[in-house]
Amino acid sequence: MKTLLSGGTVVTMDPAVGDLHRGDVLIEDGVITEVAERVDAPDAEVIDASDRIVMPGFVDNHRHAWQTAFRGVGADWTFAEWAAAMHGTVKPHYRPEDVYVGTLLGRLEALHSGVTTMLDWYHVAQGPEHEDAAVAALRDVPARSIFCPGAGWGSADSVDDAIRRLRAELSDGGLVTMAWGLRGVEDTSLDTVARELKLAAELGLRTSLHTGSDGVQRPIAELHEHGLLRDTTTFVHGNGISDEELRMLAGAGSSISISPDVELKMGFGNPLTGQALAAGLRPTLSTDDVPSVGGDMFSTMRTAFAVQRGLDGGLNSRDLLAFTTIDAAVSCGLDGRTGSLTPGKDADIILLRTDDITVFPVTDPAGSVVSAGHPGLVDTVLVAGRVVKREGALVDVDLPALRTRLTASRDRVAAAAGVRLDSTWRPNGG
Repeated sequence: MKTLLSGGTVVTMDPAVGDLHRGDVLIEDGVITEVAERVDAPDAEVIDASDRIVMPGFVDNHRHAWQTAFRGVGADWTFAEWAAAMHGTVKPHYRPEDVYVGTLLGRLEALHSGVTTMLDWYHVAQGPEHEDAAVAALRDVPARSIFCPGAGWGSADSVDDAIRRLRAELSDGGLVTMAWGLRGVEDTSLDTVARELKLAAELGLRTSLHTGSDGVQRPIAELHEHGLLRDTTTFVHGNGISDEELRMLAGAGSSISISPDVELKMGFGNPLTGQALAAGLRPTLSTDDVPSVGGDMFSTMRTAFAVQRGLDGGLNSRDLLAFTTIDAAVSCGLDGRTGSLTPGKDADIILLRTDDITVFPVTDPAGSVVSAGHPGLVDTVLVAGRVVKREGALVDVDLPALRTRLTASRDRVAAAAGVRLDSTWRPNGG
């Protein structure tokens, strides 16, 4: 099968290939085979990409999709309120069906807004039926997803058994693969971290963990001193981490995922985007959770860009596109398959409208995407060459039926948890 994306403004994110003011992208059997000003492919299905930016799909390497049903209820919450509400109040009432429909809609939302690869940092931790429901939801969405089950399930043996079971079901060859969400030294012992990193290496799993510092704790330094930093680990947030510790991460080849909207709104501190770059790290960006913030990478990029420019005048729009495409793909170990429009890589591609009144006229494609982009521009999405969104609509998705299921799930969980569905509700009797 051949598909030709014809006549678009091509932003490849591959310096060796370059960008094209007017270009074609040829896809054969799901793989990009040619990027050029003109491609002769008379036997290909042609998708007219004129008045479109053709670029790699976004990579979101840290999102808690199970919380989708409670979108927006935490817009005014602090981190402590979010943790008390979602983990202490709501989570105990989640059934497998609630996990499934929340994860399904969360992944579809991301795909709709151009996220072709997403790491689902799962921490419902209710049992194997819940885990299987999350995996089933990811498999039911035609997108590249990484199921990243979080720690905190109980005994060491039970955690190991769960990880081994899931790993046996999720190989590295399909669209849905696996990572492991670890606890840091703030939450568990060094021995546990070391044991779990050893098991992750044995199973060929990349790892991800949340971290940060109040200026007194030095979690990265502690891991460094005990030889526990890995080039397969992504550290999430990291607010308060010292420049010295960031250099330790860079030296180990680790990556960092920054969620600027959540970090600023919930009181974590300024995002580390500029500090990470200065330390030799390539930052990546993530949305985190939709009870508190929007679920698209456009707003995430814009926040990170504006904050860093306000702090020191650093960054340019091209940096932000790299953070959300090729750099994030590297952090997931998928840069050989996605993250840039490079011949030989899978065709994970989005087409953004340039004739929309909110961005027209597009003079600088990267500048327009970062400064004014929004999900409404996402006209077409391909994953591994398959068109999964066409002319602004997801293909073969019954959204009205799914909305009904998600609303029913939210209402049942809220009633069981005693949650009022309005902006004035706070956990702990608020």
